Amino acid sequence: MKTLVVASKNPVKIAAVKNGFEKMFPAETFSLTGVSVSSGIGDQPVSDAQTQEGAWNRAHRAADSIPDADFWVGIEGGVEDKAGEMESFAWIVVRSRDGKTGRGRSSAFFLPHRVAELVRGGMELGAADDVVFARTNSKQENGAVGLLTHDVIDRTHYYTDAVVLALIPFVNKELY
Repeated sequence: MKTLVVASKNPVKIAAVKNGFEKMFPAETFSLTGVSVSSGIGDQPVSDAQTQEGAWNRAHRAADSIPDADFWVGIEGGVEDKAGEMESFAWIVVRSRDGKTGRGRSSAFFLPHRVAELVRGGMELGAADDVVFARTNSKQENGAVGLLTHDVIDRTHYYTDAVVLALIPFVNKELY
């Protein structure tokens, strides 16, 4: 059994990591643990570079926190202004016991103007979604992507695909 440490206690992120690893390593079994660690970049990353850095920091801090694991995974959701609109996306960083690192980025979508205004005003995306959609703690459920797609794509599915992309170097070792 492989041990995975997810740099979050959010059940959505833990489920996405489990799903991604099971898809890429169907013959393996996994034990998952969530741990709260800082991204080191603030609560709401506001650029692609900041978001990737946050995922990187989380994966490495998870390894420092629980060093006896096979993989550590950092997931960071971020936003970036583009031509007056706000794009939303996530970065995933997977670190293995042998020091190899994989990175994957989710697809992106643009936020409604009211949500973007709240985020520009200093609110985290999840909190802004809760205000605009009259929800509570939506980031631990379907998230912005689920709310906006009417759950055609929920947050777990959204992150799962990015986890799969981050695992490419681990299933193609001869190429990386």
